[in-house]
Amino acid sequence: MDFTANLLIWFKENYRDLPWKNTTDPYKIWLSEIILQQTRVAQGYTYYLRFVEKYPTVDTLAAAPLDEVLKLWQGLGYYSRARNLHHTAQTVVQRYGGRFPASYGALRELKGIGDYTAAAIASFAFGEPVPALDGNGYRIFARVFGIDAPIDSSAGKKALREAAQSLIPCQCPADFNQSLMDFGSMVCVPKNPDCAGCPLQEGCYAYAHKKVNMLPVKARKADVRVRYFHYLIVRHGGKIYLHQRTDNDIWKGLYEFPLIETDAAVQPENITAQPAWQTLFSGTLVQIVRYSPLVKHQLTHQTLWARFYLIQLHDVPQHLCNQYLAVPLKDFDRYGIPRLIDAFLEKNGEKFAVV
Repeated sequence: MDFTANLLIWFKENYRDLPWKNTTDPYKIWLSEIILQQTRVAQGYTYYLRFVEKYPTVDTLAAAPLDEVLKLWQGLGYYSRARNLHHTAQTVVQRYGGRFPASYGALRELKGIGDYTAAAIASFAFGEPVPALDGNGYRIFARVFGIDAPIDSSAGKKALREAAQSLIPCQCPADFNQSLMDFGSMVCVPKNPDCAGCPLQEGCYAYAHKKVNMLPVKARKADVRVRYFHYLIVRHGGKIYLHQRTDNDIWKGLYEFPLIETDAAVQPENITAQPAWQTLFSGTLVQIVRYSPLVKHQLTHQTLWARFYLIQLHDVPQHLCNQYLAVPLKDFDRYGIPRLIDAFLEKNGEKFAVV
């Protein structure tokens, strides 16, 4: 079986016409690759178009305020991608005069650009014959060539990259890398792959040895952290109170309502006993108008259980004034907020007085 020839024939017959495929502009290729990390094409497509429209060049992205970039990114998750996107745009402008470096090695040094993204840009924009292997590529090579070293280990990644490097054609590395991405998302999918219609079936180790569901192998399984968030929706005098997450934690740079986080679940009527509540509302009359049921929000390695409380104040306590932004309600939409809060407000905004 000629792996490369068969794969490229399949690619030509099943080409998906997407805007970032029809360009050699490294800025647009980089933008699409960052957006599509941990994001389905159907969702990423609209975000890509929004970003290109608002920031058509790396210079315009670099000049934008970070808050504005995070707001446009809202809903995609993994917000470190957006922060790195902005940082790298500024680096490209300041260090390289607005022109992306034209080699895999130099691209790899930019913040937020890993092995896969650097290889994708290098091959798509500059024709460098370096394989771009994401989960799709690893899965294809593990199955076809029977590589059972864990794909999340150094040894496994090395073996898979060597296999890919030996097969990538110098004359069309972009087509080869794109075909791996598409083939892995359309045919050689994680579960129930289309082995019957697979053009690589004849030489596939996993198919011949009935190990399709056993490959690829993963060594590690990350523990899932469980957290409990209590969001306090405080409105007073036509303003709503927010603060920006600045710690090295999820959603850094986004805005949220005053938050009390607890180590375990807390009954809503007992939230007032929390020390953080006493600190926040010391010296003022407070009424909980209503509270929501628990809302589950799943992240890759964290499970969040959140409850929202609508708070009515007699006057504004000093601690609230010192620690939180008083944002006019009409300006609330200008602030980037986590998807957890956004999704809750889509259903409950009027009921919780955030409209």
